[in-house]
Amino acid sequence: MRIALVVTRMNDENLRLASQVGVTDIVGRYTGPRLEELASLCDRVASHGMRMSVLEGFVPHGDIVRGGPLRDAQIEGYQRLFANMAECGVEICCYNFMPNMEWARTSVAAPERGGAEVTAFDLAQSPPDMAGPHMTADQLWENLRYFLDRVLPTAESAGIKMAMHPDDPPLPSFRGHGQIMHNLDCFERLLSMSDSPAHGVCFCQGCFAEMGEDVPAAIRRLGPRIHYAHFRDVCGCLPSFRETFHDNGQTDIFNGPDIPIPPGYAMRGRLFAVGYMRGLIDATRGNYDQH
Repeated sequence: MRIALVVTRMNDENLRLASQVGVTDIVGRYTGPRLEELASLCDRVASHGMRMSVLEGFVPHGDIVRGGPLRDAQIEGYQRLFANMAECGVEICCYNFMPNMEWARTSVAAPERGGAEVTAFDLAQSPPDMAGPHMTADQLWENLRYFLDRVLPTAESAGIKMAMHPDDPPLPSFRGHGQIMHNLDCFERLLSMSDSPAHGVCFCQGCFAEMGEDVPAAIRRLGPRIHYAHFRDVCGCLPSFRETFHDNGQTDIFNGPDIPIPPGYAMRGRLFAVGYMRGLIDATRGNYDQH
């Protein structure tokens, strides 16, 4: 396990704090199409003794998912991005195929331990369907095939690993659109589409718990195709769940592949998680005094 962190905001104070608590890998957001912008961010992270090993979020891809008129231009953007990542030593690109574009919650202030506020989802309180036209699951699978056929060869030649994030909330349909990354069977279908070493999974432990999956069993089933993981936990599963502290959830949350694993939540919650992760690592390595 390599302890990673999404640093919000990406300033020197927070990068210095990440380094002080033992983080080795930083997860960065898309910086735009220019190599110079990505290189500058990587250099800034390196100046604090860490490496930017993952790029996740904000890569333009809406027309890729929906088969829109800018699809091929956005695919070219991914191909250019992979070349830039290879140049800068960024090894993993985390992406999703949600037609609603990003994760959704119905509350950002659900009560938790000690007065903490966490995000929560309740399907009964979810907003109504979005205006059409709506995407079907079949259309999404077709668009995913079109995308992977064109980007996986580029990713593989550049040495980049692609990691698909689950739908969140992981429902077969949401706000009128179908969704195709909502259970373990969907991920096995995804992986069957290509045996390229660039083709893999972001194992978001919280999302697989939301699905009601047996998380350790799911890890064993997906095995070496897990290129990246998110370290978070929930109480409950669909149709209603809430985020919780890592020591307060329903999952045997430790997993140990040698991949970057950032915790979820905002900055203070992430610091709690980093300490928890370091304790798990020490325990598995027998580093605690047994007396």
